[in-house]
Amino acid sequence: MSQPRKVYGLGAEFDSAASLMAAAEKIRDTGFAHWDVHTPFPIHGMDKAMGLGKSKLSAAVFVGGLMGLLTGVLLVTIPSFVLYPIIVHGKPYNWATAPAFFPIIFELTVLFSAFTAVGTMFAMNQLPRLNHPVFNWDRFKRFTDDGFLMVIEARDAKFSESRTKALLEEIGGKNVTLIHD
Repeated sequence: MSQPRKVYGLGAEFDSAASLMAAAEKIRDTGFAHWDVHTPFPIHGMDKAMGLGKSKLSAAVFVGGLMGLLTGVLLVTIPSFVLYPIIVHGKPYNWATAPAFFPIIFELTVLFSAFTAVGTMFAMNQLPRLNHPVFNWDRFKRFTDDGFLMVIEARDAKFSESRTKALLEEIGGKNVTLIHD
């Protein structure tokens, strides 16, 4: 006996980029929070139409860079100034030698920032994910050629199968389809 498949959301196809932009504004104004658009090319102004704000990725990368900076400073200062303070050729072992440490500090700052950016991106996008539910929708293949698609996820608090389908059809969506996980 087969188990019922879990509903991922509703997908709709639109005729053009302009109609998708207008639909995105209406969905945003309706109050949906978990939805996305898929287009064959970037559409100028779609972020604003969807109500997207600034990404939180920059804050995470800043913290990663700061950790790299602190690691670099501690990595070069503790051995040089505390553990093994050696005078070589009359050069001091105090902060006057700090410029020699800048490349190490800089490289660790960049390295930690890069690792934080990649790790946070994987976490924010819930990767690795071998198959996304929208790939189960037959019309989804069109978005790389000439399809302008919108998907509203079932996890949204305002989602109702019948009302969301009626809303998508009302704002110009064609081939409104239920997408299963």
